[in-house]
Formats: sequence, structure tokens, C-alpha cells
Amino acid sequence: MGSPAFERRLIERAVELGRAGWGAVHPNPMVGCVLADGERVIAESHHREFGGPHAEAIALERAEGAARGATAYVSLEPCNHRGKTPPCSEALIAAGIRRVVFAAPDPGSASGGGGDALRGAGLSVEGPLWDLDRARAENPAFYHREERGTPWVALKLARSMDGRIAEAAGERTRITGAEAERWTHRLRSGFDAVLVGSATARIDDPRLNLRHGVGGRAPARVVMDSDARLSPAASLFSEEGGPVVVVTAIDASEDRTARLEDAGARVVRVRRGPRGLDEGAALAALGVEGLGSILCEGGGALGSSLLRAGLVERLYLLTSGRRLGAGGVPDFDADLPERIWAEWRPHGPPQWLGGDRLSVYRRSY
Repeated sequence: MGSPAFERRLIERAVELGRAGWGAVHPNPMVGCVLADGERVIAESHHREFGGPHAEAIALERAEGAARGATAYVSLEPCNHRGKTPPCSEALIAAGIRRVVFAAPDPGSASGGGGDALRGAGLSVEGPLWDLDRARAENPAFYHREERGTPWVALKLARSMDGRIAEAAGERTRITGAEAERWTHRLRSGFDAVLVGSATARIDDPRLNLRHGVGGRAPARVVMDSDARLSPAASLFSEEGGPVVVVTAIDASEDRTARLEDAGARVVRVRRGPRGLDEGAALAALGVEGLGSILCEGGGALGSSLLRAGLVERLYLLTSGRRLGAGGVPDFDADLPERIWAEWRPHGPPQWLGGDRLSVYRRSY
């Protein structure tokens, strides 16, 4: 057993290792593991890909038998179920681990309970060290899906210094620079789907795929299009990427939806709402499609609607040094209730991506 300061460093190291799984492990959580004998680190690893060995199993393999009597420091409670891989709790017991320290509890109805299983086998177990708020912040989609059963939604907007997202209505405008664009593709890689509204699809003709050397499982490309007016000639249908899903109204034109299906889209119909589609019904339908985490990339109207409905859990705001002036398109609707902004708090300090500032906020519960 190491000193308290050493043990804190190893838990922080496990968390850092786990984050390397972004874009490769979802819908599984990001998890890191460090094995140590006293204050000597034996092995470390992280969960590398969905369906592959978990962090604990990889670290134990790397330890090559030196794990007996050691302590495992894990960012998430070891799983206790047999899914695509055997239970990590069983692997730790079989390897002769003496003690387990974990940061966050596993909320899974099937996968949880690893801590109790380890205690029942005679291991010393310390954890969870974190409260649920911090645990949710580290693996938000995983916790949200387990606790609420609906997709976890994040909103990303690129805006000018004066809060505009385009120079004029209907005009495609590049707001941020190359470094911010590369960061955006990395962000996309950790979500099941990327979502835009029909106006953004029409004006920007986005591809919504992974580029700039970013790999991983390509996210689905979703367009909220109440009247099914997306063109079958849109780049979404000709550019390589994830499956295309068009969410449209129950009463949308059969001819137009048939053309989209012929172009390769999966058409999902939901009821209308006061400002287009019913956002809650749309997200529920996307969840049924297997999309547990969704990154909305605009535009401002769709983002505002999701915020107004209380459906966004994280905000990624990229602010450039440009000013677009009073004629530009605002980032958010002016009539958003003030109470909405009171729900948000910073998720870490701002970062600079070239000349653009990234500010991340998470919703308070």
C-alpha cells in the first residue's frame, strides 16, 4: 500500500489512461487501470476498443504474473457481468490481486456490483472515491443511458466574438480555424451520431463524417427535417461516412421520404411540436435506433429548441476572434428563458485551439 499522495496520483493516472479510449470504446465507458505493488507500478492500461478486453484484463496480462498481492487502481468499479468479455471482478480475483481502489461506481443494472463481488471473495476494496456528479462528468453518456434510458445530447456551436454563427441568413460562413476543425472531428468520434437541422443541411451541405486523420467507428449522420425536404443529392449521400438518418414528421410527403430512402437514408417519423418536430419524441426514436449519444452541431434554431426543451447535457462553444456584426445570424434564440442559462456551469477551464477559444459547460442536476 502506497502513501495517500501516491494513491491519489495512481487514480488520476488511471483516469488519464481511460480518456485515451475516446472515440473507440463507446457505448462502453472510458476506463483506465494501474497495478502497483506498494509504490512500484507493475503495469497499466486502458479499455482500447468496444468489444475488446477491458482495462483490468489488459493490465493483468501485461503484469505477467507479478500482480499477485498487488493493488489495482481503476477509474471505474470493475464490471461484474459476462458480456462481450468475462467479468473483470473474476479476472482480478483469479490473478491474486489483494486490494482494489476505484474512483467511480458502475451504475449498470447488469455490469454493476463488482465491488461487492470482490469484497465477497476476500479482497480489500476502497471505493467509490467519487460522488455521482463527478462520475457522471467523466463518462456522461454511459451514466445518462443507465440512469435515464435516453440519448445523451451535447451541443457544439462555432460562433464569432459577437455571438454570431453566420454572416447572413442562408449564407455559409467559416467561423473557426484549422485546429478547431481537427478538434471537432476528434469530438465527433466519441458519439454515436452527429445531428444537424434541416437549414444547416441545406445551407452548409455538411458531410458529418470523420476526417483529418481521425479514426474510429463513424457516427451516424442525422438530419432533423420535419417536411423531408433534404435533397437526395446532398453530400451526406455521396461522401463516405456513417449511416444517414432523417427524422421527419408523421405527415411528411410520402414521395419525398421515398426519394430519401432510395438515396440510402433511414427515415424515422415522429410527431410535430410547436416549433417543428417534437424534440423529445425525436430523441426517443433515435434511442430506439441504438443511438445513445448525440452531438448536435447546429444550427442555432435546433440548438435553441433542444436547450428550451431541457434535452442538452453539455455545451461545447468555440469562439473565434472575428466579429460578424449586427447583420449576422445569432447563435441562440433571443427568447430563450433566462433560467436555462442558470442551469450551466463550466466543465474545466477554457482552452485555446489556435486562435479560437473552447469553453465547455455541463448542466447541473
